[in-house]
Amino acid sequence: MSTQLDTNRIPAILVINSGSSSIKFAVFDDSDLSELVKGQIDGIGSHASFKVKSPDQRIQEAITWPLELAPQDHSAALKIILDWLHHDLSHIQILAVGHRVVHGGPKYFEPVLINDAVIHELESFYALAPLHEPHNIAGIKAAREVFGDVPQIACFDTAFHRSQSFINDTYALPRAFYEEGVRRYGFHGLSYEYINSYVQQYLPAYFGKKTVVAHLGNGASLCAIEHGHAVATTMGFSPLDGIPMGSRSGQVDPGVLLYLMQYKQWDAQGISDLLYKESGLKGLSGGLSNDMRTLEASSAIEAKEAISYFVQHVQQEILSLAAVMQGLGVVIFTGGIGENSIFIRGQVMQGLQWVGVEVDERANLGDAAILSTTSSKIICLRIATNEELMIAKHTHNLSTALLTCSVDA
Repeated sequence: MSTQLDTNRIPAILVINSGSSSIKFAVFDDSDLSELVKGQIDGIGSHASFKVKSPDQRIQEAITWPLELAPQDHSAALKIILDWLHHDLSHIQILAVGHRVVHGGPKYFEPVLINDAVIHELESFYALAPLHEPHNIAGIKAAREVFGDVPQIACFDTAFHRSQSFINDTYALPRAFYEEGVRRYGFHGLSYEYINSYVQQYLPAYFGKKTVVAHLGNGASLCAIEHGHAVATTMGFSPLDGIPMGSRSGQVDPGVLLYLMQYKQWDAQGISDLLYKESGLKGLSGGLSNDMRTLEASSAIEAKEAISYFVQHVQQEILSLAAVMQGLGVVIFTGGIGENSIFIRGQVMQGLQWVGVEVDERANLGDAAILSTTSSKIICLRIATNEELMIAKHTHNLSTALLTCSVDA
């Protein structure tokens, strides 16, 4: 468990977030968790690109490979990242590696030290998150090969939601399904946990209030938080549920899927591709784009209708979550769309004026944290999320605790 410390180098934590065709990474100083660099490799297996930025957003590395030279799997991509760290950040020493793992199943409520038994158990969750979990585990295996005895910590996107009550955690199916793991797990938990901790530290006047956080991006969900704990969320058994996303459908009547199977003879793969890859904003816009920026810039009626559908469903879910809490005091926008789209935030807030939201138009146009007026009954905030920092904190805390236990023993 111990790592020999090199006093000539900066002790650091590496955070890895492995997606289906990308690996995001960030490096943090272990002493104060300040960010040293952040980067990613996109397009693994095709026309891959590599970009690294410093905390002030200066580009330190930018590479786009031709197809024949691009990394073809996660192991190859991670090796490129680690080679870059070795040569360009030779003054740092990785003390621990933190991994984002989308699904922790019904067991994992908090970060855990990764070993062979944990990996084996996480592999049993592949059916719960088939498009995410295998890539998360591939990143873990690749990092273990490189770093040997350096502690590897798994941090789960589902963990924050484990405080939900049974009523908000289950479906109206026979209870045997709940016992075998068919539950409303929720996702984006690391983002919600970060926002919750940020409010507690920097905006304490709003902490503990009945709050809905809207994590709006290519993947999107909302979460009700009361007294600092998750109460309910829009995503359920999979990252498909809830509001429409970039190319994911969001909530769909199960009867539609039965129709496709019984009368159109669609198989599971065809339905999976439809729900994950061809629906959401992309499907609603007639295939125009899954990117909200493109839709906002378009004059096509399909783009406008896709935006209106998205906005209305965000509003619906905010009020649905408020009903669970029997009140609403704060709405927080985060994620790529929530943080950056002035138009979407404005549309959502304007549609909530009848329940007490008063929009500060000037604040919404700028970088202000508070988007509502001082007389607004419901406070609206804009907070940039930082999942990587949340993972770094967990990794630092758990690896330090493990090292302390090792020394004491």
